Amino acid sequence: MDEALAYLDKLDYKQFVIGFSCIVYTFEQYLNLRQHQRYLKPDRPNELADIVTKEDFKKAQLYNFDKSRFGFFEGLYKQVETILMLHYDALPKIWDCAGELLYKFTGYGSEYEILQSLVFLTLFSIISTVTSMPFSLYSTFVVEEKHGFNKQTLGLYFADMLKSQLVMAVLMFPFMSAFLWIIKSTGDKFYFYVWLIVIVFQLFIITVYPTFIQPLFNKLTPMEEGELRSQIEALAARIEFPLKKLYIIDGSKRSGHSNAYFYGFGKNKHIVLYDTLIDHSDNDEICAVLAHELGHWKMGHTLKLLAVNQVYLLSIFWLFSFFINNKQLYQDFGFNTMPTLIGFLLFQFIYSPIESVIGFLQHVYQRKNEYEADAYALKLGYASTLRSALIKLSVKNLGGFNVDPWYSAWNHSHPSLVERLNALGVKPTSDKPIVVEDKKEL
Repeated sequence: MDEALAYLDKLDYKQFVIGFSCIVYTFEQYLNLRQHQRYLKPDRPNELADIVTKEDFKKAQLYNFDKSRFGFFEGLYKQVETILMLHYDALPKIWDCAGELLYKFTGYGSEYEILQSLVFLTLFSIISTVTSMPFSLYSTFVVEEKHGFNKQTLGLYFADMLKSQLVMAVLMFPFMSAFLWIIKSTGDKFYFYVWLIVIVFQLFIITVYPTFIQPLFNKLTPMEEGELRSQIEALAARIEFPLKKLYIIDGSKRSGHSNAYFYGFGKNKHIVLYDTLIDHSDNDEICAVLAHELGHWKMGHTLKLLAVNQVYLLSIFWLFSFFINNKQLYQDFGFNTMPTLIGFLLFQFIYSPIESVIGFLQHVYQRKNEYEADAYALKLGYASTLRSALIKLSVKNLGGFNVDPWYSAWNHSHPSLVERLNALGVKPTSDKPIVVEDKKEL
């Protein structure tokens, strides 16, 4: 351990971060290029012939080609921005600016480190929002609009942004204050106490989000009595899922994409269906999608992933304890002081090589869970309907049908449509591909 620490003292941290960042960027752009080339192919692969029509395949190819091409420009900008920010010591300049603003408006000096840290976070958030906004606007109002997914107005877009920033401030300022205070007050074993407060904060967010945060952005309406509600309640009762409430969310006010999920602790579970899912799926297909989601619950995937993530967080905080007082780390990035928040931010740069590997391993684990959840739905008798539901979701969302395996393994937590259908082992009941139509248009 002492030898490792001695090696870290000799490392040029800034050059390490910039160098590794360029390596990761090059590798990921290579994977992106492999996938981009797939979007240039006009003809369906043989395995897709009985899954999607030529017209739907062409639409999906065009949509994903546009997203991929835009992604190259966005990725290049972000990479250049990161390198310039680090090379020209933008972070210490923002930190000093935060200190000047704090003193100008409150009279408090640098000894009030936590307050200066909150001002720094505010400035950093504003800068990040401004620099990323052109790409977000183009993605929403050009790419998504062109292919029929965007349902937002500019007014709604900026209202969402403002509400998001306010919610973030209300939640993050108290949390970060407690986070920094605990690190500074609990000595060498701070990592354990910080880990505990992060767990408490996560549970708090999970609890308040559906009731207080989500209604700021979307309207949840209790599902009316009817055949679909009866089928979902029968499915929940069949597998002893403690369903308390069933909602429909107005996802169509922002996007044409579809989804479904559940939330809640213990015997207080809630299921939420996007109105876009109901628009283009029949009742059996919706139940098949829910059978997959409930499979995650039945097999404990959610709790297992939560537990794994908590162990991972503890390991991150523990590793940070070896860097928090490393004076050279701060100096290499242009700081002449050692603020705790800055230390943690710089540590995340250093930790990024491990983060990349961990992210890949998480995808491997999540893909395994997806196959298991599909198998659970098959066991409940939803094999053919899950097949048609997955195809409809992919067609309606213009999913990437022609997927490069290397790109998918690195970037996707879900297997491709063809991989999932092959794992289900269910043959189509017709040689004709499924055609998707909205119920409201029938």
